[in-house]
Amino acid sequence: MQVSASQELEQMAARFANEAVQFDRQGVRSNAISRYERTTEILLKLCSLYPEAPQNRLYMQQVENCKRRVKELKNGIVQLDDTDSSQTKNHAKLEQLILTEKPDVKWSEIANLHDAKKAIEESIVFPIRRADLFPLGWPRGILFFGPPGCGKTLLAAAIATEIEAVFYSVDAPAIMSKWLGESEKNVSELFVSAHRTATDGHPVIIFIDEVDSLVGIRGEEVGGEVRARNQFLKEMDSILDKKNLTHVYIIGATNKPWALDEPFIRRFQKRIYVPLPGPEARREMFDIYAKNLKLAKDVDRELFVEKTGGYSGSDLRDIFQGAQTRVVREFFENDGFGTNGQARYITMDDFSEILMRRKPSVSRQMLGLYDRWFETYKAL
Repeated sequence: MQVSASQELEQMAARFANEAVQFDRQGVRSNAISRYERTTEILLKLCSLYPEAPQNRLYMQQVENCKRRVKELKNGIVQLDDTDSSQTKNHAKLEQLILTEKPDVKWSEIANLHDAKKAIEESIVFPIRRADLFPLGWPRGILFFGPPGCGKTLLAAAIATEIEAVFYSVDAPAIMSKWLGESEKNVSELFVSAHRTATDGHPVIIFIDEVDSLVGIRGEEVGGEVRARNQFLKEMDSILDKKNLTHVYIIGATNKPWALDEPFIRRFQKRIYVPLPGPEARREMFDIYAKNLKLAKDVDRELFVEKTGGYSGSDLRDIFQGAQTRVVREFFENDGFGTNGQARYITMDDFSEILMRRKPSVSRQMLGLYDRWFETYKAL
């Protein structure tokens, strides 16, 4: 198979990097310096040839690593810091690429989103409780898409809490190329770890934020991207196989669903739109955010809901935060260092002032794109 110019450069950089580390460990400083410098040149050339490649940010991190090590060697610092140089490993450690945690987000903290919750129950909650009722298998790939700040990550965390699952939160841009040529190994190790955990009897949710960074449409791909994407397809197929009875689920989240490549769209069997909060959701959010604040009697929840149409969930949180900050600033300005007394209550005027200065973060044009994609690919 013919190797592209980008793949040749990538492989060449990987070879020089490995040689640099070997010479560095052997104490042959001059050879190590020349290999680090050659690695830097190739990586910079890759970035200039393919300025839109998603792993350029990571390539530049490696450039900085190489430059720093060259400086250390020239200054006589001979010890190679294993904890700081990602070139010292044959592959990136899994724990550096994912965050395995137990979320503490409850369903009650997710305002509204009834369609999303229903789809999740049918895909995850019910099969875990009674797998025998699903002879044809059940959906294991779920995509949350919609405007930023509308609760996609919270929703995934709430699922993990609901089913007491191990939650793998994956940084898609990082796993794509923690180091040259290792992306597909990163993907493979992620799924091996998830399968091992699920085999021990624990449901596993692999949550991939910004999933378009991993499975998006590409005009031109470098070698590592192609291999990582193919590996991800292979791993998804193994999980989606109805004969597989382990409870491993892939939940992807994206603000740009139109950037996803067709083969991956099909593998996300549930494609759920997480929209801007409607009136009922805004009422719930009002109650959630107001719970720990002191509101004056003139604060009208219905008027607030009416004025905040088109705002995202994170916008609403920021509005409450802005109103509280306004009160605190006034308190400190009137009381010097704020050592005495109490801040006044938040009034409706505070909210009105913030709303005059803060517009929704999602445009109507952007909402139109989400609606059109949903009509084309929806799968609830």
